[in-house]
Amino acid sequence: MVLAGSTRAKSVHRQLARRIVQLLQDVGATATFADLRDFPPPLYAADLEAEHGLPANALRLKEFARRADAFVIASPEYNGSYPAVLKNAIDWISRPAAGEPALAVLRGKPAAILSATPGPHGGSRVLKQLRELLEMIHVCVLPEQLGIPDSAHAFDEAGNLMRPRDAAALQSLMQSLVRAAAPACSAAA
Repeated sequence: MVLAGSTRAKSVHRQLARRIVQLLQDVGATATFADLRDFPPPLYAADLEAEHGLPANALRLKEFARRADAFVIASPEYNGSYPAVLKNAIDWISRPAAGEPALAVLRGKPAAILSATPGPHGGSRVLKQLRELLEMIHVCVLPEQLGIPDSAHAFDEAGNLMRPRDAAALQSLMQSLVRAAAPACSAAA
């Protein structure tokens, strides 16, 4: 499952997510872009969940996560952290259904994280925080990650990475994810 932490139509993270789906499909993996615009749940609230259960859109997104063998999250950096829409989606996905163990759809699954930012640091702050969040909920985050600086000049009009080092790093990260999607990562968690 590939998530972009932005719902903006022309977001570089949405472009990146679509490119990642294509890269994964090119190596024979099944990959789906779970567009957060298609799953707009309310803000997470325990009282809402207690009274009504998981909202329909949260259940649909959670089902995508349940079927996924791995995750890719491309997140923008908003004030040094991840966007609220991404955190909200993760919060809803993490909620157990009746009779389901805690974090059942996330626990032990490998994840690749990446960010693209207009500045020179390539999202290093959001990647640190996203890694911490995912590891706290028992996702097996790959040691490798990708930060793409100067994002305004990193993509062509078709959404492809123009700098060879960025394209090579993305290819390498996706190869690592495909290898990690084997049962070994789940057994280690």
